[in-house]
Formats: sequence, C-alpha cells, structure tokens
Amino acid sequence: MDLKILPLAITMMAGPQIIAALVLVTARQAVRVSVAFLLGVAIATSVGVAITHGLFGLFGNKVSLGSPSDSGSVGTLIQIGLVVLLVLAAIRAFLTRETSEPPGWLTGLMDAGVGRGLTTGLLVILAMPSDIVVMLTVGAHLAHGGEDFVAGMGFVAATVLIAALPLLTLLALGHRGRDAMPAVRDWLTSNSWVITIATCAVFVLLIL
Repeated sequence: MDLKILPLAITMMAGPQIIAALVLVTARQAVRVSVAFLLGVAIATSVGVAITHGLFGLFGNKVSLGSPSDSGSVGTLIQIGLVVLLVLAAIRAFLTRETSEPPGWLTGLMDAGVGRGLTTGLLVILAMPSDIVVMLTVGAHLAHGGEDFVAGMGFVAATVLIAALPLLTLLALGHRGRDAMPAVRDWLTSNSWVITIATCAVFVLLIL
C-alpha cells in the first residue's frame, strides 16, 4: 500500500461529494441508501484508479517514465503537471468562493432510493473533474514508482472511509447524529473551498 497517495482521498470527497453523503443519511432509508452510495464510490474509485494506472503503465512501456528520484524524468514532470492542475482548481475555488453554490441534483437526494444512492456514488466520482484529476495523479504516481494496481487499494479504502463518515456518525450517535447533519452539511456547503485548498496544499507539500 502506497501511503503517499492517501491524503488525496480527502480531496476526492471534498465538496459536493461529502455533502451528498450527508444528505443521504437524512433520507428515509438512510442506512440502505448510504450503503448503496458507498458501494458506488468504491466501484467508481477502483475503476478510475485501474484505468489511470493502466493508461500510465501503457505510456510507460512506450516512453520511459524514469526514476522517481529524478526530478527531470517524464514521470515526475507528469506528476508536477497534475499537481499544477490541482493548484489551479484550488485557486478557482478561492476566487469563486462567494458565488459558488451546490449543484441542483443535491436537492433531490432526500427522497433517494437504493438505486439512486448507487448511481450518485458512481457519478460523484466519475463525473467530477477534480476527482478525475486526482485519479490521474494517483495512476501516474503508482506507474512512475513501478507499483501495481493493488498498491492503490489503500487510497480506494481511504476514499470510501471518508465517504462513510456521515453514516458512521449516524450509527454511532443515533438521533443526535441525524440532528447534527444539517448543520454540518450547511457548513461544508459554505466552506468546501477551504477544504479543497487545504488538501491541495498538503499534496503539493508531499510532492515537493
């Protein structure tokens, strides 16, 4: 398991992703719908990492990615390029912090069933540009270090664990947890840009 990529799991769920998990724990079938959501997140993240790892592995067979210790190698330059994209996303989050609003599809999740919970879990990973960039970064890092796909399973597990925090809180605290979720959801809606910037900064520090 590659520990260096684990912090990126936070970035995977920052923003509408974790807000969706919070909304689902207030649904009528909160546990069943949330479990379906987590299954969707697990499948989507696993598939995403497998595809990006395969792409960069194939690219590495065509063009040598070089040694991870070589700051001028192709693999390192790819990683730096992806980090630049993350930094740009963080800058955009800061510049639009006053006008950003959660996507409209979040408002309909209160009445979600198991099927929609699963679909939402898939889409909050595979349809989010920021998550695609993160999975590209993970795939490049694993391929550059000569790691196989299994080394990225810790990242997948960490992403699912973060996605499960609202459900785990609900199960641990019962009605008190349910009562607290709307306030947490509202705070995250207003301050998701802070989380995005913080997690991008952590990853940049890890790379440097």
